[in-house]
Amino acid sequence: MSGRWLFDTPEVGGSRLTQALVVDDSAVYRKLIGDHLRSWGFGVTLAETGSEAWRILEQPDAPKLVLLDWVLPDLDGIEICQRIRQAGSSGPYVYVILLTSNEGRQNMLDAMQAGADDYLAKPFDELELKANLLVGKRILDLQEELVSARESMRHAATHDSLTGLMNRGEIVGMLQRELERARREHKPVGVLLGDVDHFKSVNDTLGHLFGDEALREIGRRLRKQLRIYDGVGRYGGEEFLMVLPNCDLPNTLLRANELREIVGSTPVVYSGEERLITMSMGVAISACDGKNEVEALLHQADAGLYLAKENGRNRIEHFTGPARKTTAGRSRKS
Repeated sequence: MSGRWLFDTPEVGGSRLTQALVVDDSAVYRKLIGDHLRSWGFGVTLAETGSEAWRILEQPDAPKLVLLDWVLPDLDGIEICQRIRQAGSSGPYVYVILLTSNEGRQNMLDAMQAGADDYLAKPFDELELKANLLVGKRILDLQEELVSARESMRHAATHDSLTGLMNRGEIVGMLQRELERARREHKPVGVLLGDVDHFKSVNDTLGHLFGDEALREIGRRLRKQLRIYDGVGRYGGEEFLMVLPNCDLPNTLLRANELREIVGSTPVVYSGEERLITMSMGVAISACDGKNEVEALLHQADAGLYLAKENGRNRIEHFTGPARKTTAGRSRKS
């Protein structure tokens, strides 16, 4: 079986089961442990040598539960444990049960110091093996729940709850990061500040629920049209801030007009009502010449947006005069 891996990943009701990697140079133990695991509802991957096991563990979606023999051809179980722990910070936690014929407290201590989570002496009792596996599975499930909860909190802290776009702090932070990158690479960054036209009228005539759906739909349209490395966030109220890395003025103006057109191309429909929504935009381009450029660009984009509103709305403007300092969310003609 050398050089070959056996993958057996059962599914129940479309749900992927916990996958375990069994590493043992004994064909008898591989079959014995594999049969037990399958009967207990685990998916099973088998490997005969340490190098085979390590190649499996380096793959995406590798098993997170490992039953590892201490004595193996080439890489032994202790070395594999050490490699798993050294690489642990870059991926999900891997729970390791070390199997060995060597008994004694010193061997158990060596296994724990190498990074094993549990230790089982051969020949092992079937129920003891099952108990150890269930402990490992419980720990991995808890770790997955913690990671999921942490990601949910991170998303909530950085994204707008209504539109799902980045919130003000996160999109401004992205702008800062892209400007720092642009200074190093000597490339431009385009900035667009868009505001929904006549949004107060939308809320007053069709209700705030329709207004909320209009903001969600505009966010979807903007996000769909932007490049994967562009950014869009809800800047405040009915304002959206877009960051376009490596985009000079002609291309930024072109992209702004495309986005303006896609926003106003079809009506927003909600609860039997529909209305065509348009957006005005102000454009600014980075010069990459100072630490306060974020503030200067936002002021310039805001001035362009104000000019677009004054000139009839549903248009884009690049303000070239001295940017007036304004307060976000100030009263302007919607």
